[in-house]
This record gives sequence, structure tokens and C-alpha cells, in this order.
Amino acid sequence: MKYLLGIDFGGGSSKATLLDTNGTIVAENTVEYPTLYPESHACEQSPDDWIASLTKNTQALLQKSGVSPSAILAVAIDSATHTFLPTDGDMKPLRNAVHWTDSRSRKQAEYLRERFGDEIFVKTFHRPDTIWTLPQLLWLGEKEPENVKKTRHIFFEKDYIRYFLTGVFCTDYIEAEGSMLFDCRKMCWDEALCALAGIDVSVLPPIVAPTDTVGKVTKEAARLTGLSEGTPVISGTTDTCMEIFASGAVSPGDMTVKLATAGRICVITEEPHPDRHLVNYSHVAEGLWYPGTATKSAAASYRWYRDTLGLESYATLDGGASEIAVGADGLLFHPYLNGELTPYADPMLCGSFTGIRATHTKAHFTRAVLEGVSLSLLDSKRYLDSLGIPHKDAATLIGGGAKGGLWSQITADVLGISLTVTESSDSSLGSAMLAGVAMGVFADPQDAVKKCIKPIKVITPNPANTEKYAKIFEKYKKIHDALAPIYGEEA
Repeated sequence: MKYLLGIDFGGGSSKATLLDTNGTIVAENTVEYPTLYPESHACEQSPDDWIASLTKNTQALLQKSGVSPSAILAVAIDSATHTFLPTDGDMKPLRNAVHWTDSRSRKQAEYLRERFGDEIFVKTFHRPDTIWTLPQLLWLGEKEPENVKKTRHIFFEKDYIRYFLTGVFCTDYIEAEGSMLFDCRKMCWDEALCALAGIDVSVLPPIVAPTDTVGKVTKEAARLTGLSEGTPVISGTTDTCMEIFASGAVSPGDMTVKLATAGRICVITEEPHPDRHLVNYSHVAEGLWYPGTATKSAAASYRWYRDTLGLESYATLDGGASEIAVGADGLLFHPYLNGELTPYADPMLCGSFTGIRATHTKAHFTRAVLEGVSLSLLDSKRYLDSLGIPHKDAATLIGGGAKGGLWSQITADVLGISLTVTESSDSSLGSAMLAGVAMGVFADPQDAVKKCIKPIKVITPNPANTEKYAKIFEKYKKIHDALAPIYGEEA
């Protein structure tokens, strides 16, 4: 038996999935690493943490599975989109990576919108905001000009990790679409956009296809990871694209609801839908796109809540929250820990608990966090529906949050739609499947879905709860509308 290895790097952990060529998951392993918040509005990660989690993950996975490293046909890496890392001429990092949720570039994004917004939108399908590499590089040039002067290569997260494995510097075109330095119509780096960022196009990586074999595991990487020297390494692509692929969404009208570090609702289409509140990326299935909404802090909110307050496991927290009634007795949470995207595009928004009373317990706060994220997704879905993009009346639930029975049910109730949960929708499974497509194990993405995706349950909404949440949502929106101007006054 031969195997395919996919490894994901998300907002707070790396997950590896080992898939056999029959489409069966053989083993999985997860290693957590920190996201860093060195100052207000900052969000960074250390590349050393990425590499440390990679080596721990592969070693643990091989030991857990008992699979010989020589039996692995190929490896593919994915990660959160447009998290960038500047390096010097020797490929040494000049600083921590700037995560896509970092919002320190809000003034630069505003400048770009006012001066060059139309030009940028036509080329990139997106409106300048803090999540994109272009305004983040402009911010870096103003705050750390020496680092920009020293920059000789700009990596995106998965590309740096893949470079560690292979010594090859490149990126894929889907990742490039998320940089705001790439012309999405001409499918190439754009010199004018790079000039706005204060960089030369030469510092950006060569562009390949997600299924291209770009290198092989080096001797040193093999020693540290336990993989076999010479194992082919596939380009791979972004985590959301791989999650959507792993959910089985490869046909127009398919819809996914994501409860991961960030939350997203995406619809598979035959063309992009440029809009100031949507994110548009190509699909790995030829000719398709997956425009979608974006909630910045979904599972990240739950992890922040658990870690910041020193609480117990998610399972214990869920148990307490399950005893609390719909609406958490008036306690509401807005998950704007790093500002918010759809439908506000407002980096100044802040997270909040409102309606706190002396009768509220820890379990109330837990349920409020889960409901608040789901209400944010409803905010996104209503905007998506207002655009008239056709989609099915049900969706597949993806991301780590899909594992929580309580949160899955809350989300189905809030959105008022049925949610299918598959055996695994983790992006690392998508990467393993992509490696299989690249190596000819699967004929194409549709064939990979047919052989690998296994639905396990359907969560149906409780109509009475959906009606209650619709009323709660009206209050949720009013609180946003009341507080947003106050947050906007921040210096």
C-alpha cells in the first residue's frame, strides 16, 4: 500500500493527515503552536514555530501509523492564505511573519482605497483592507524600513515550510491571488501593485500550479522530519481551498460553512464575483471559483476565551454551555477580536460581551461565545444571499468547530439550514487528496472527492430555535450599530 501526506498550518496548530491510495484516512496528528500579539492590532507567528510543529507532527504521525516513510508517494502543504514572511538573501527571516488577521495596516489600507482603490479592485477583485499583503507591506515599509530594504525574498507561510523541505522558492497562483500584488485577470505578478507596496517584483516567488511537483525532501529535512529523502513535494495551496476540496464541494452551487480559526461561507461558482465584502479565489477544480464571506475570529474566539481565562477543555466547556437556554439569558458576544470583514470591512471593531448580569455563569459566557460566532456567520450569509449568487439550500460544515456537536447544532439553528458533516473536512485531508491528483492516484479533483469523502451525519435546524435566533440577531445587529462609531474614535 502507498500513501499520501497532507499537512496543514492554521491559525494555532498544524495538522497532518495520512491517506492511503484507496481514499481511506490511516492516521492524523495535530501539534499546536502560538499566535503572537506583540501590540494592539498585531497578529504574528514565528517561522521557527512552524518548523518545530512540522517536525513534531511528521515524526508523531509516522510513529502512530507505523507506515514506512518510503511508502509515502508525495507530500503537500497548505496554510492560511497571505500570511507573509520577509527574508534576506540567504532566506533567513528578518522578523516574525505578519498574519493575515493583523490589522496594523488600517491607515495604509485607507490610503490605498482612497488613492488607488478602483485600479486595485479591477486587478485583484478585492478592496484594499488590512488582511492583504499589499497594505501590510506598505505598513512594514513605514514602521520597519530597514527590514524592507534588506528583504530579498517574500515567502507565504506554506511556501516557507515547503522551502524547508525542498530548498525550492515558489508559490501557487491561488496563494498569489490573495496577496493583492497579483493581476487576477492576467494571472501574473503586477509591477504597479508591487511598486505601491514599495518592493520590486523580483522578491516575489515564481508561480506554479497547486498540483505541480516542485521539489523533493532534502537529506537534512528527512533527518528532522522522519520522511524519506527524495519524497516528491507538491506545491499545495491555501487552507480554505483545501478545506472546501476536502468537504466535497466541487460543483457549482455547493456551499460550505467554515468554523475554523476564521469563519467563512463559500459558494462554488463558475466565475469570480468581485465585491467589496467577498473574497474571491480560484478552485483547484478547473474553471471554478469559491467566492465567500469572511468572519475573522471564529474558532479563534473560542480558543482566546479558553486560553485567556485559563479554562478547562472544550469538551467540558461545551457540556456546561449545553445546559444553558438559547440566547444565553440575554448575554451576547460579538467576535470582533481583530476587527471584522463581512459585511463591515472594519478593522476598528472590537469584541464585546453585552447584557451581563449577576445571574450569568461561566456556562452562559461559553454559550454566548458559540452563539456570537454563529450570529456573525448569519450576518455574512445574509449579505451573501443579498447578492443573488445561486447556491443549494444546505451546506457542508467544515473546520475544527464541526467536531463540536453543540456548536454544530447552534450554527445549523442560527443559519436555518441543514449542515452535512463528513468524516474529515480538514484542509490537511484536502492536501493529501491534492497530492493524489498530482501523482495520478486520482484522475481529477472530482474523482478524488468520489473516492475520499465520506458523509457521516446531517445536522438539521430546530425551527423553533431558528425563529428565536432571528429575533436575537436583530438585537445583535443593533449592538454592532451602536458600538461601531465608538470603536471608530480610537486614536
